[in-house]
Amino acid sequence: MQMNASYTSLVAVGDSFTEGMSDLLPDGSYRGWADLLAGRMAARSPGFRYANLAVRGKLIGQIVDEQVDVAVAMRPDVITLVGGLNDTLRPKVDMGRVRGLLEEAVERLAPACEQLVLMRSPGRNGPVLERFRPRMEELFTVVDDLAGRHGALVVDLYGAPSLADPRSWDVDRLHLTADGHRRVAEAVWQTLGYEAEDPQWHVPSPPSPPPGWVSRRTADARFARQHLLPWIGRRLTGRSSGDGRPAKRPELLPYEGSVHEGPVTGGHGV
Repeated sequence: MQMNASYTSLVAVGDSFTEGMSDLLPDGSYRGWADLLAGRMAARSPGFRYANLAVRGKLIGQIVDEQVDVAVAMRPDVITLVGGLNDTLRPKVDMGRVRGLLEEAVERLAPACEQLVLMRSPGRNGPVLERFRPRMEELFTVVDDLAGRHGALVVDLYGAPSLADPRSWDVDRLHLTADGHRRVAEAVWQTLGYEAEDPQWHVPSPPSPPPGWVSRRTADARFARQHLLPWIGRRLTGRSSGDGRPAKRPELLPYEGSVHEGPVTGGHGV
């Protein structure tokens, strides 16, 4: 890792996590950790360019088919790749195929940039995750192996207590809140060699009184009605929340945006 890093361009590749759900802005768009990171990097490097190719709901095969060649052609200083987690959440998944596709992506992206960044995605504490945890950890073993073989950096979000805290997750229990995205941006920032702005990003917020039984059951019912059942419906019908949706920021252009990192009201992920 180089310290006092100075990069001039960033391309983000992935799914809803990189698109920025559920860090909702007042205009209805999503911000997210990649935008926050780009804003910080742009403040250090005049003329900094940024593209975000991420689209919600994408599986690793779709990321390889639709985003990897585009990122390679841009030849940026930094590429971030986060993918495969949507595959692990499917009722049936061929982890061997996921491993092969992720390897293909890394083999094509690593030579196309100065620094490739991979991640061990965050995991929310709770009963739903436990069913999928073995698959996630298998995926992260692949990430670590690929990083070692191709000189990529790995940001360990999975091991961060702050991002396992349910308070860092939106009501859909699939996407991070604004504060969660802020912490991810800080983690990537530090991994790239920049001086820490929040050395305690991995530390959870102080404990708060647990919600009462009625509040928990009400939240569970709302989650099932608004998020879980629609998600199951898409899985059963082969649809995706990203069907027909273009990339968030498809061209590598000078970044113009706010570096504001204060709290923004979270929205409902889809």
